[in-house]
Amino acid sequence: MKKKKILLVGGCGFIGHNLALYLKYLGHTPVIVDSLKINNLYSESDSEVSNIKLYNSILKNRLKLLDESKIKYFVKDAKEFKNIKETYSEVDPEIIIHLAAVSHANKSNKDPHTTFENSFRTLETTLEYAKSKKTHVIFMSSSMVYGNFKEAEVNENSQCNPIGIYGSLKLSGELILKAYQQTFDLPYTIIRPSALYGERCVSRRVGQIFIENAIQKLKIKVNGNGNDKLDFTYIQDLIEGIAICCTNENSINETFNITFGNARKINDLLKIIESEFPGTEVEYNERDKLMPKRGTLSIDKAKKLLNFSPKTSIDTGYIRYIEWYKTFWREFGV
Repeated sequence: MKKKKILLVGGCGFIGHNLALYLKYLGHTPVIVDSLKINNLYSESDSEVSNIKLYNSILKNRLKLLDESKIKYFVKDAKEFKNIKETYSEVDPEIIIHLAAVSHANKSNKDPHTTFENSFRTLETTLEYAKSKKTHVIFMSSSMVYGNFKEAEVNENSQCNPIGIYGSLKLSGELILKAYQQTFDLPYTIIRPSALYGERCVSRRVGQIFIENAIQKLKIKVNGNGNDKLDFTYIQDLIEGIAICCTNENSINETFNITFGNARKINDLLKIIESEFPGTEVEYNERDKLMPKRGTLSIDKAKKLLNFSPKTSIDTGYIRYIEWYKTFWREFGV
């Protein structure tokens, strides 16, 4: 396997730092560009975050792991091309992985401007650099592009009809990427993950919020009746799929669902919470109309073309995440 120099835009985030560590383990040379603002130290001003000490400790732990692995990161804003062109040229990557984004749909719907700035603008500057060198760009999209699933399982050819700001911007990013391929012969790969969870996540995803509330003996509030299904994907499975796309020629100019490939009910996640935190109180609320009804993302294409094989169901992965969170909470929690 050829070792490559890989630039991760937004690489200090949840997906990015885990991916950088894994790429380094595989022998590649990952380099990161990140402003350390959106979804990271920026979260200090997030009114939804009650335990800033814990979150900052997790974020600093990410940077510590990157430092220990001797992974270089540039603290720069990737929105402005003039600001970032020199850095991109200095790194001279063979692959650019675009991860910069506001981390989930609720934040995007509350703050569309910031979402545009940090998702679309950073993609624009990345493509502007990549087009002249024909650099392979891997774009992190989302299962949210599908909107309400028409069937229990969708594949990459299923109709995309996103609801709200987040999914719409992700689909727009996909279309822009394809336009650059048509216009400038720019090689791309689009990855659609789903319902991520795992160590050092501070993105306020459902799996994290459930654990955090349970540890504090707070009521868990559920959006809807808990019967909604999500294709919960452990972070290690996702980053292994992305890493394959960096070296497998079958990934070029293709779109892939990279998930566990088997949706489970929110209530299944709650059963694990209740077994690990007996007595946890759960409150079911009216369902948010801007949250699409989802399900399983078929990974048949990724299995066939990439030999992708996820290994971790929520029955093992979510318990692993809970144990990690408990340990970190004991050390840094309030």
